[in-house]
Amino acid sequence: MSGHSKWHNIQKTKGAADAKRSAMFTKIAKEMIVAVKQGGSGDPNNNSRLATVIVKAKAANMPNDNIKRTIEKALGSGNTDNYESVTYEGYGPSGVAVIVEALTDNRNRTAPEVRHFFDKFGGNLGAQGCVSWSFDRKGVIVIDNEDGDYDEDTVMMDALDAGADDFSADGTIFEVTTTPDAFNDVVKALEEKGYVFASAEIDLVPQNYVKLTSEDDIKNMQKLIDNLEDNEDVQNVYHNWEQE
Repeated sequence: MSGHSKWHNIQKTKGAADAKRSAMFTKIAKEMIVAVKQGGSGDPNNNSRLATVIVKAKAANMPNDNIKRTIEKALGSGNTDNYESVTYEGYGPSGVAVIVEALTDNRNRTAPEVRHFFDKFGGNLGAQGCVSWSFDRKGVIVIDNEDGDYDEDTVMMDALDAGADDFSADGTIFEVTTTPDAFNDVVKALEEKGYVFASAEIDLVPQNYVKLTSEDDIKNMQKLIDNLEDNEDVQNVYHNWEQE
């Protein structure tokens, strides 16, 4: 399944992620502010980008009060936050493809920091488009059925009936993929049926994966991801490393 490696990595690092919840909420809030400003509306019914970010926020257990305050802040006349969307592409150890999406108010700060991490951990920053051709943008909805609350066949039929492109299962993990345009409608349909998401967002999904065998490469690749994700300007890190 396309999200197998990513989701299992999330499970492994969940304790660390819980400790960084505040930082995660801050990044989602930044994304929400940009969505409100660019979409010109604080109403998710009239702003599809905002609706997508709210789905991501809820799946991350961001409190509704936080979501409401962030939207109100973005709509406020005194709000001067001005973030620019920037994407960096490059390679990690042994040619692992890496895409970094950032929201920054200072490119001259962000670019050198991103480049530093690539250089420090055995990779190199490349030109725009050097790896993005090997990723597909898709809506990815993950449902954790660890408690056995859901029947696999029922989830599959509900997802496909809602307009999903594909459904796959790996043990207790169900993954639903959609086109970006269908994502919000599929999420809404599944929510109405009572499904709870472990994660739900529009991702860049690799067309193929790379396995690392060298312990040094594995260590450096993990450090590259961790340092990028810890950077306050970085929103998302995508890669095609197949983690065990």
